[in-house]
Amino acid sequence: MTHRLAVKVYYEDTDMAGIVYYANYLKYIERGRSEALEALGVDQVAMKTAGLVFAVRWVGVDYLAPARFGEVLEVATVIARVKGASVEMVQEVRRAGQSLIRATVTVACMDVQGRPKRLPEDVRSKLASAQVAG
Repeated sequence: MTHRLAVKVYYEDTDMAGIVYYANYLKYIERGRSEALEALGVDQVAMKTAGLVFAVRWVGVDYLAPARFGEVLEVATVIARVKGASVEMVQEVRRAGQSLIRATVTVACMDVQGRPKRLPEDVRSKLASAQVAG
């Protein structure tokens, strides 16, 4: 399953040349991951109440083309791999079908003290149901 989220580029997202500042793509893909999890029924507020949170463990980004002020972009998020205590997601930010960045993100499940924890079974099941074959 691919989750899609529309994101508009605001002036505050850009550098002096009117091009999206590279670090702001990380914000866009964070929103994409959060919305994808919510669409799968993963309640991060309930997880935190139970003492568990997600934290980015690793991210790799390939910057391919610039986005500019005023454009509407699409953040596509795919669950690539579900492991015992982590999830790997592949994300793209696109404009009219053109890939602007590609990112691979590993998100770890941990307790609120920062210790790794296994994914709760209900969360693992929801994530696994959306995992792409490959």
